Amino acid sequence: MTKPARFLTFKCAKCTKPVKVVLQKVSACSHIQPYLGVCACGEPRRYATGSKDAVESFMQSIDGSWSHHH
Repeated sequence: MTKPARFLTFKCAKCTKPVKVVLQKVSACSHIQPYLGVCACGEPRRYATGSKDAVESFMQSIDGSWSHHH
């Protein structure tokens, strides 16, 4: 299994500038690899790969309280 990238770059949905997202620390599992970043304009950017349920849960948690448990 390959390691996920530590950084990814996306276009901001608000201002279209590039925004870098950083791989977040999670348990040593392959269920999810969550990424977070904030554009220079202040718009937060989330991204994740992995298990459909875990990714949906992460993308819907807008208050930063999301965590992954086994």
